[in-house]
Amino acid sequence: MTDHVELTRTDGQLVCRCRVATSFASRFRGLMGVAQLPSGSGLLLPGTSSVHTHFMRFPIDVVFLDSERRIVSIVKALRPWRLARAKAAASVLELAAGECERLELAEGDALREVAR
Repeated sequence: MTDHVELTRTDGQLVCRCRVATSFASRFRGLMGVAQLPSGSGLLLPGTSSVHTHFMRFPIDVVFLDSERRIVSIVKALRPWRLARAKAAASVLELAAGECERLELAEGDALREVAR
């Protein structure tokens, strides 16, 4: 089962409405087989500090979050067939490539979860 949440900055600016991958299958599948990730949407992977882009068709921005949802690292435009990780991360947010720049996200920014 997957849930959806909205993630905002602490100032209230919407970052994305994202699907939360809560099962092993949904976490493993991630964005594989998806044709595109629209601006304003994302995939949140709780309880992980690494991701892969195997079998994906497009690059993504990868935002690594600590247990308080503070950004500890960002990998912009991670291309298909790559790996990324951040030791300090407790969860990972996958966004469309270019979203981090558009939203001016930076290490140290905090995100807030708004359940829908």
